[in-house]
Amino acid sequence: MSSRLRLLYPLVVLVALLAFAAAASAGSTSPKETSLEVVASGLDNPRGLDISRSGSLYVAEAGRGGTEACVPSPEGEGEACIGDTGAVTKVWRGGQRRVATGLPSVAGPDGSAATGPHDIYLAYGGGYIPVGLAGDTDTRATFGPLGAGLGQLHRLSSSGRRVYPIADLAAFEQSENPDGGVPDSNPYSVTSLWGKLVVADAGGNDLVGVSRRSGLRTLATFPDRLVPAPPGIPDLPPELPMQAVPTSVVVGPDGALYVGQLTGFPFPKGGANVYRVEPGEEPEVYAEGFTNIIDIAFDRRGNLYVLEIATDGLLAAGEMELPKGALHRVSRKGTTELVISEGLEAPGGLAISRHGDIFVTNRSILPGAGEVVRVKRNHKH
Repeated sequence: MSSRLRLLYPLVVLVALLAFAAAASAGSTSPKETSLEVVASGLDNPRGLDISRSGSLYVAEAGRGGTEACVPSPEGEGEACIGDTGAVTKVWRGGQRRVATGLPSVAGPDGSAATGPHDIYLAYGGGYIPVGLAGDTDTRATFGPLGAGLGQLHRLSSSGRRVYPIADLAAFEQSENPDGGVPDSNPYSVTSLWGKLVVADAGGNDLVGVSRRSGLRTLATFPDRLVPAPPGIPDLPPELPMQAVPTSVVVGPDGALYVGQLTGFPFPKGGANVYRVEPGEEPEVYAEGFTNIIDIAFDRRGNLYVLEIATDGLLAAGEMELPKGALHRVSRKGTTELVISEGLEAPGGLAISRHGDIFVTNRSILPGAGEVVRVKRNHKH
């Protein structure tokens, strides 16, 4: 699919959110027993987050871009510029501070919808951070020396202050191109399985295993699906190939990998799936009927939580406001229920503590206005 039709990366999709997403989801309300409590604020495009054993929250901030090198924006208007404003913020005991800074970040002049650190996974005495790219190695080169950190998996040291690249996902996509499409890499989520790291590449439409011994290898690919063309757009065929765009990967209670998909253009409402993946086997649909999944997580009871960034889809018409998101719970029996939607505005990441506390990054496409919220419930399930 052409770069104009893909519209699925933060430099494209998340800007499109501001221009096209609906101000509210029709017919969807939050249960009365749930509400949101802000636990961190003032963040720059906050995305994925994780919880340490001590209960601290670590949040990946995609940053606000910069002025070090600029290229024509993928939107066709203005420029996209790189800076070292990507960061990791620690939230603990009512306070917050940036513990890691200087990561590459690409954004427009207003700093919104940045591409940069998209997730953080705490493990092995430190953590891992996938930094996005939304392009190929030639795209990366246009951003100069600082751009070398784009499209890579980075290691966060045990001190939490040093970050350095350990796996070049963009170069792997350029050489291997597992899904057979136009080479395009956008590392978005990371976890570990059997002592090896697993990265969901939203651009490559695949899962990539990262090992110190064996290097990088393809664990699964997600093929295009034919979907009806959206109405109102001229010169489109009746059906279009829609890319999968995997934006989240976690390990389930059964030891398998579970992957949530954003979906590519035309972002049909109800067209996003959660897949169950056994490495080396074809992905199987585990749960379906969602719209633009941005993150997933399991609680200790085996319930799956699914976070939507835009419940009406990324092409929904509406005023220039943040799109309404939603959090759903899928029980082990397969039933789905809405947990909360009221107050979720372009959410970007999800984490659940061992005690069942649910945390979400909110306003994930805004510089300086992003936040972390806790879902407050009057009863437990």
